Amino acid sequence: MSTIFARIIRKELPATVVFENERILAIEDLHPVAPIHILIMPKKEIPNFQSIASGDWPLIQEIFSVAQGLAKKYHIEEGYRFLTNNGERAGQTIFHLHFHLIGGRRLSLLA
Repeated sequence: MSTIFARIIRKELPATVVFENERILAIEDLHPVAPIHILIMPKKEIPNFQSIASGDWPLIQEIFSVAQGLAKKYHIEEGYRFLTNNGERAGQTIFHLHFHLIGGRRLSLLA
């Protein structure tokens, strides 16, 4: 599988990186819905949330820890949304697991 995120991870496409280690990449969203909109993804290609294997849970835990750290770094720890879309019916358009960290303004309710 080769998605746009895989190409960004391999440095074939540019992105504004806000966090990176050997397992995780976090970048600014190109089409933000709020002042802070960061995409956090594993470098391992996992298509979606349902595809997480039991051995991947430490990686997911690390992603959640990175999200907490970025929320603090961007001063949104008192109010943000952290979500993922699973499958086309939920609005997933890039089939590489990623989480949206969204904040910086009052957020409306979701449908």
